[in-house]
Amino acid sequence: MTFDIQEILGFLPHRYPFLLIDRIVEFERTKRLVAIKNVTINEPFFQGHFPGYPIMPGVLVVEAMAQAGGIIIMYELPDREKKLVVFTGIERAKFRRPVTPGDQLRIEVEVLSFRPRAGRIEGKAYVDGKLACEATLTCRVVPRTREPRPETDGSGTASPAKTSHESPVSESMSTGTTE
Repeated sequence: MTFDIQEILGFLPHRYPFLLIDRIVEFERTKRLVAIKNVTINEPFFQGHFPGYPIMPGVLVVEAMAQAGGIIIMYELPDREKKLVVFTGIERAKFRRPVTPGDQLRIEVEVLSFRPRAGRIEGKAYVDGKLACEATLTCRVVPRTREPRPETDGSGTASPAKTSHESPVSESMSTGTTE
């Protein structure tokens, strides 16, 4: 089974410039996936990493592997539009060779463990058949909407919510404190 970019957009919430998967060329449900990332000089990170010697940041190669693994999990969720797959860990990451403009990154991920709410994958990224990066990644499925965080008083303790007419300035003036 293969997926084009439009199908990938249906599984991942990422968008330009942070969508790091261009095509899925192999897919075995709950087992493995092979994705392609075409690396071009137009990538925004090349402006600063590194001028005159552009190298794709290793953390973004790992992120591409995580996105590929996320597709495996999202594919199995019936209510995927209400869920996100987030990183929970990176283990044994190794960067073997630089990834530069013009390279085609072949990302291979294999599922090590799979549950409806969490997963563990082994990812490898290749350029021209040579290993560029490898890592073991863990992830978790979370709701796409975030619960509102309680306001804190600066010490980590929840404080009563301010009314719309209160401001930090008027509060500090009335208590005689400054921040």
